[in-house]
Amino acid sequence: MSMANLQRMAMQMQQAMERVKVELAQSHVDGSAGGGVVKAVVTGDNQLVSVTIDPSAVDPSDVDMLQDLIVAAVNDALRAAKELGETKMAAVTGGMRLPGM
Repeated sequence: MSMANLQRMAMQMQQAMERVKVELAQSHVDGSAGGGVVKAVVTGDNQLVSVTIDPSAVDPSDVDMLQDLIVAAVNDALRAAKELGETKMAAVTGGMRLPGM
């Protein structure tokens, strides 16, 4: 394989990775906790978009529980975003784990 071919392939992979980054930024994934009473939505590039709390989860005497549910829902959504990113990047890189990706 010639150096020109390697450079062309690297450039194509870089362009594909940039396309995937844009797709991830536009993708939304959900996470939930407490049987769905707290839901979080994040983008594929790990930006929190929204948190929805069912009124039944709001107990003024147990704010700690609500805070824990919010953290759990956000972490669940972030985990899903990470999995989505890994899946999309693996499609571009052929499963190779590249640093920083």
